[in-house]
Amino acid sequence: MKCATGLAGLAVAGLLASTAVAADKPLFVYVSPNPIGVDDFLKLGKAGTEQVAKELGGEAKTYESNDPTTQRQNLEAAAKAGAKIVIAIGFEFNDMLPDVAAANPNTKFLEIDSCPFDKMKPNIYCSVFREYEASFLTGAEAALTSKTGKVGAISALDIPFLHRYTDGFIEGAKHVKPDIKISPTLWVGGSNPFQDPARGQQRAAAMLADGADRILAAGAGSNGGIFKAVQDAPGANAFGVDVNQCVQAPGVVMDNVEKKTDVAVVLAVKGIMAGTQQPITALGLKEGGMALTGLEPDVKASKCTIADYPDVIAKVKALGDEIAGGSLKIEDPMTKK
Repeated sequence: MKCATGLAGLAVAGLLASTAVAADKPLFVYVSPNPIGVDDFLKLGKAGTEQVAKELGGEAKTYESNDPTTQRQNLEAAAKAGAKIVIAIGFEFNDMLPDVAAANPNTKFLEIDSCPFDKMKPNIYCSVFREYEASFLTGAEAALTSKTGKVGAISALDIPFLHRYTDGFIEGAKHVKPDIKISPTLWVGGSNPFQDPARGQQRAAAMLADGADRILAAGAGSNGGIFKAVQDAPGANAFGVDVNQCVQAPGVVMDNVEKKTDVAVVLAVKGIMAGTQQPITALGLKEGGMALTGLEPDVKASKCTIADYPDVIAKVKALGDEIAGGSLKIEDPMTKK
C-alpha cells in the first residue's frame, strides 16, 4: 500500500512537471493578412515562425485571415492564447496593430514588411526591407542583357513605397549603362491594382510596344498578366518580385527581387527574445533580407534565364558585394527630395 501511494505520488509529480515544462514553452503565433494558399511570400513567414519556434524550444501556430475583421480578431486571439510574440505580415495591420498592442501590453508584436511608424508602441517591433538594393541589381541585369537598349518598370500603384522597386531598378540600369533608354514607368492602377492580371498585361503590352525588352514586374498578383505579355514578345524578359517567379513562367522571367520574410522573422524573434532587437530594423543585401535568385548557388535549377548569362551574374555579384560592404551606396527612393 505504501508502495502504491508512492508510485501515485510520483505519477502526479511527473504530470505536474510535464505541465510546467509545457507552460514554459514560448508560443509564437503567425497571423497572415490573407489565406496562405499558394502565396509563397506568406508561406515564408509561416516557415520562419516554425523554424524559430523550433530553435527556441517553443511552439508555433498560424492564424489565417480573410479580411480586416478577421485580421484584428486573429491578433487579439493570439494575444489571449498567451503568445510570447505575435508575428503579423503586411501593411494591412498598420492601422489596427497599435490599438491591439496597447490593449495587450504583455504581448510582443512583430510586424514584417511594414510598420505603423507614427503610432509605435513599446511592445511593437518592425522588420522592413531595403528593396531598392536588390531592385538596383535587377536593373543592372536588365541593362547588361537588353537587346533593344530600352528597359522599364511596372508596379501596382504609384505610391512612395513602390518606387523602392521601380526607381531602384532604373537607377541600377543607368549605373551600368548610362546611355540605356528608359521607358516611362507604368502603374497597374484600377480598383484592384495588386490583383489585376488583365490590366497588368495591358500595361506590359504598351511598354513592349514602346521598345522595352526588359521589364521589372512589381505588381504582386498582377504579375501573371505582365508575364503573359512578355511571353508573347520574342526576346523579351521580365523580372519578378518577392519570391522566385521564374518557375511560374520559365523562359520569361530573367531574375527576381527576393524578399526573405523567413529570415526577417527568425532574426527579429531571436532579437526580441534576447532583448537586443531595435524597435525598427531594416534588412538588405548585407543582412540577407533581400537577395536575387540569380545570385543563389542553384541558379541553374531556378528556371531563371539569367543563368544563361554567367558573365552578367559575375558583374552583378560584384555590385552586390559593393552595396553590402558599403562602398556603393543606394539612396532610398522614399527619402529622396
